[in-house]
Amino acid sequence: MKLGFKERLAFWYLLSTASIVFIVFMVIIFTVKHSAYNYLDHAIIKESQKHAKDILISGSTLRFNKKAWRQQEHQVVEVNPVFIQITDLNGKLIDKSPNLKADSLTLFKKTIGGFANAVLSGIPIRQYQQPVQKNGKTYGYLLVALSQKGPVMVLQQLKSTLLIAFPIVLLILFFWARFIAGKGIQPVTSIIHTAKKITQSNLGERIPVPQNKDELHVLVNTINQLLDRIENAVKREKQFTSDAAHELKTPLQVMKGNMEILMRKPRTTEEYQTKIEHCLREVDRMSHLTDQLLLLARFESQKEALEEENIWLQETIEQLIKRRAHQLEEKQIDLKIVSEKNVHVSTDPYLFNIILDNLLSNAIKYTPEEGSITIETGFTNQSPYFCVTDTGMGIPKEEQNRIFDRFYRSEAMKHPGIKGTGLGLSIVKRLTEILDLNFKLESEPGAGTSVLIYFPENK
Repeated sequence: MKLGFKERLAFWYLLSTASIVFIVFMVIIFTVKHSAYNYLDHAIIKESQKHAKDILISGSTLRFNKKAWRQQEHQVVEVNPVFIQITDLNGKLIDKSPNLKADSLTLFKKTIGGFANAVLSGIPIRQYQQPVQKNGKTYGYLLVALSQKGPVMVLQQLKSTLLIAFPIVLLILFFWARFIAGKGIQPVTSIIHTAKKITQSNLGERIPVPQNKDELHVLVNTINQLLDRIENAVKREKQFTSDAAHELKTPLQVMKGNMEILMRKPRTTEEYQTKIEHCLREVDRMSHLTDQLLLLARFESQKEALEEENIWLQETIEQLIKRRAHQLEEKQIDLKIVSEKNVHVSTDPYLFNIILDNLLSNAIKYTPEEGSITIETGFTNQSPYFCVTDTGMGIPKEEQNRIFDRFYRSEAMKHPGIKGTGLGLSIVKRLTEILDLNFKLESEPGAGTSVLIYFPENK
């Protein structure tokens, strides 16, 4: 079963907190154990030091001062007993306190001068083993032991208490963590509910931005910016679809009208030929429009894999002029080329030719008969550039920001004789973005238009 985000957050919170609680419990046990044994060891050493003075050495024989056995602590086993024993170097019993009765302490030679744990009549004891010396010579060992029953009982009770408390603490932590996690993701839940309400019909709605400038504030702003881009894209697509349908509908209606006229009654050969030629022109117009739409769609979503080559601007411009020579001659346009030698750039030649062709086509289209067009190439601040300037009708300033919109044509109603689709500059603008070229347009009504495109220095 897959857990929700809130449950996963509570689980990881519980896991981390449980680890900390476990470590705290272990520290508590270790601290209590260390303190208890420190106290016990201190008491044993104190007893050992006290009773070491009661050992009498006669020659090589050890014996104990019997008066020491009269102390209460050596007579009883029940209340805080102190067990005393002395042995020879081999661990053989010499003397012991009366409370040991039939039992005796065992010498552990590996822990001479230290502590050892043992069992005496089923009771756990803590034993200290001290050498008995005189003039630097060891005659035997003093064994002092105290019962561990108290510390062991305390530790067992502590472990039992913590063992019972641990799952209870974990259970409380789980519900608390789940509650905290729910509170923590409440803003996220609010974002989800608001985002679910946003559809194509209400793309203008936005998610409320939290007041605290934290990660959620950044998240909401990012989502709202994404919604802005989506809304703009949908609006552009709707406008594009509407404009494309309108542009395609016009030639279809013209063709339909011509065909209906031809079918009403028999016509002469010349009339048939005229109407068919008219239809063919509309077909050419639709074909050109379709090619431009396909070109825009091709580069709309992402950059095409570019194939950069070094090309000479002057040579490319000359080839373009040859293709447009008949249009220039028809309108008797004076074409001027101002070019510096050795101007070459690194770019995709196919896309770059489309840019040049659209700019020259627009310049020819909007330049009146016997007007002039100037194509200039050169360098500015070490960057190659080319500029197309015409003496056409120009573009009003209030429309200069709109001429890059698809199907938009400046003052199209005032100049019905100028045919076009309004896609040329949209294509130019898009391709300059793909090729990382800088685009600048300057225009004055009645004075003409100048389009400047220049390359970065590394191009």
